[in-house]
Amino acid sequence: MTYDVTRLVLVGLVSGLRSQLGVAAVALTTGPGESARPASLFAGVWGKRVASAGAAGELVADKLPWTPSRLTPAGIASRMAFGGFAAVALSSRERNGAPPVLAAAVGAAASAVGTVAGAYWRRTVAEAGRPDWPAALLEDAAALLLAYTAVGHTDAARYAVATAAGTASGAVSGAVTGALTPSHGRG
Repeated sequence: MTYDVTRLVLVGLVSGLRSQLGVAAVALTTGPGESARPASLFAGVWGKRVASAGAAGELVADKLPWTPSRLTPAGIASRMAFGGFAAVALSSRERNGAPPVLAAAVGAAASAVGTVAGAYWRRTVAEAGRPDWPAALLEDAAALLLAYTAVGHTDAARYAVATAAGTASGAVSGAVTGALTPSHGRG
């Protein structure tokens, strides 16, 4: 059996950019009658509130000067965990969703890519002598758009992944190289 992993990749990328946003996107689009675990954790109002509060808090905290780099081992691990969980929850809602182990692996791997790419973006802007906050807001906008696409229509998700892959294939190798280079900026 084949599984469409496009949306799992997207929700993982979102979690790499803003760790809590992938889970919040799944929570906010989970219907009240959902019975499949773990998506059912978000079927009630409290699941949605907790996930939304976490995402909103991170959107603010990301801009604070004392926020640690996402490239620390704990930062990468937590984003991968959130990406894996968001992908499993999203997949559990779908009729022919991927098995939980596959969904978690795809979400976690995509989250790692999003983590490195987001840090590379912010570092590149900082090294160009530009202020960090506009770059952070653009990253927020990209994460929100990806989140919307991940939990929305499947054709839109496939188009977004194809477009991103077509225009950013060289950026991924640059992001990995840039992330492995020591930096003085935040990420």
